[in-house]
Amino acid sequence: MKNEPYRRAMDGLPFSQDLEARVLAMLEASSQIVKEEEAMKPSRQPRWSLKKTLALGGSVLAVAASLVLVVPMLTQNPVLPLVNQRQIDQAGTDSNSLPPMEDSQSETMADAAQWMVSSAMGYIAPSGANYITGAVPPAQPPDWNTEEYAHVEENRFQSVSTSPLSTFAADVDTASYAKLRSAILSGLPIPPDSVRIEEMLNYFHYDYAQPREDEPFGITVQAAPCPWNKDTRLLLIGLQAKKVDTSSVPAQNLVFLVDVSGSMDEPNKLPLVKRAFLLLLEELKPTDLISVVTYASSDRVVLDGVPADDKTTIMAALDQMEAGGGTAGAAGIQTAYEIAKKHFVAGGNNRILLATDGDLNIGVSDEGSLTRLVDSKRKEGTFLSVLGFGYGNYKDQKLEALADHGNGNYAYIDTIHEARKALVEEMGGTFHTVAKDVKLQVEFNAAKIKGYRLIGYENRVMAAEDFADDARDGGEVGSGHRVTVLYEIVPVESPMNIDDVPTKYQNTVVTGSEEWLTLSIRAKDPEGEDSKLYSYPVDQEAYQEKMSDNLRFAAAIAEFGMLLRDSKWKGSSGYDQVLELLRGTGSLMGDVYKEEFLYLVTQVQRRGN
Repeated sequence: MKNEPYRRAMDGLPFSQDLEARVLAMLEASSQIVKEEEAMKPSRQPRWSLKKTLALGGSVLAVAASLVLVVPMLTQNPVLPLVNQRQIDQAGTDSNSLPPMEDSQSETMADAAQWMVSSAMGYIAPSGANYITGAVPPAQPPDWNTEEYAHVEENRFQSVSTSPLSTFAADVDTASYAKLRSAILSGLPIPPDSVRIEEMLNYFHYDYAQPREDEPFGITVQAAPCPWNKDTRLLLIGLQAKKVDTSSVPAQNLVFLVDVSGSMDEPNKLPLVKRAFLLLLEELKPTDLISVVTYASSDRVVLDGVPADDKTTIMAALDQMEAGGGTAGAAGIQTAYEIAKKHFVAGGNNRILLATDGDLNIGVSDEGSLTRLVDSKRKEGTFLSVLGFGYGNYKDQKLEALADHGNGNYAYIDTIHEARKALVEEMGGTFHTVAKDVKLQVEFNAAKIKGYRLIGYENRVMAAEDFADDARDGGEVGSGHRVTVLYEIVPVESPMNIDDVPTKYQNTVVTGSEEWLTLSIRAKDPEGEDSKLYSYPVDQEAYQEKMSDNLRFAAAIAEFGMLLRDSKWKGSSGYDQVLELLRGTGSLMGDVYKEEFLYLVTQVQRRGN
């Protein structure tokens, strides 16, 4: 059987359609599958074979399981992502009226129900297995897996007496969290190095102070006792970028660079790429320019500077893309930069959007050569953003490096809903930079703090001397973006021991200042080359015994990430504690992304990961 009738039914439903309608659509789609297959059979075949009867029966069983098992479960824990209580009530049923099931039946039906609800939310298992019949194979990774992630060596505790400065580049990427969510919902293993806590933190919205008129960022600093270590405190630093009015944004010159190699021939790759770019097309101004470049064994210019209001031409160009061949990514990137330069808009948003699974295997394909190529081109004023797709041969480290060196963002797209978030809801932040080469430096006061550990940002750490060096690249922050930073700090009165590195010729002289630390930020204007310095002293007033809502949610994310990484610094962390933090977060209910995170933690806890 094929999934197309079901997919068509799902695509035709609004994003907010309730669960009951999706269940009915699944039944109708299952019936349509049977009809289509019967029409293809020789006339001598009986209209209803045992196989077809069981197939449709399996679908009915899956639907029954969703209503009997999933809905009561959600009523007890009403945080299924993107489904509200009203929708659950509409789909509810009385499970007590049904006969009891054997344990094996219950488990099978629960698996079927779980898949169906995930599918309704837009998550499709990467194996492409046929779940429509109700047959639910165990969630297992593909037989082959060549995914690659850069090794992450966690930041350790530093002594303030010998290392008072903590310096790193800003990061607003979110790919790690979206990839993590997709793996959990698909039952796939989670490589520890795929978990980047800063990208998990920066995926969500927080209630941060808005910028003052003369500054690009609003600053929020909060501290409280650390949930997983009684001898430390947790410090949150939040940056809220100013939001640019989209009606006044400059013209855009966008080049869609699409990987159409053979590895992209999967439902969650090239077909999803097409739908994602069609979503974006609806948000552009009529005068924005669109170009399309594809690459496989060779590169090809499909569209060359077409105005965004010529939707018919652009949609036809996207629709005709088919996957096949090798992956000559460097050639495609070179061509995309040439097209971007040809249509360059002075003072505008000149940007390449690379959509790929990262499997570059022809020509220049190593990470070092690719990043040097992108690094040389960004100085001409064209940024590179990266959208990652798919499973199995995903090359995370290459895609992250390309986006970092291209002054762009890096997102992972696993569903059309994530495409909408990245390309529509946050289009201003993704495409309109308000500050570039953003760097943060925290100087700790040894009279108040004896040690600290930066949580996450491992691949963004810089030397202290790089902070004031405008030739050193920092991070780009877009309109409305948030940057969330967590430190685990050790106050001087804590019994926790911090190993000092003895020195022969230096002595630390502690001043009498009551400040805990000073946060310094350097950032350049979008068109500028010289950075501006902003400094914010922080003292005891930032500390509260009761965690703020912002800090409580951020702590839950950090603790979850440490558990998945089996961090050396996880302390007393546990999934029960993560759930306790989340359920006490006031901003969680009503925020579908935060509710979804609670659902993911619940799933991992139940599986005993």
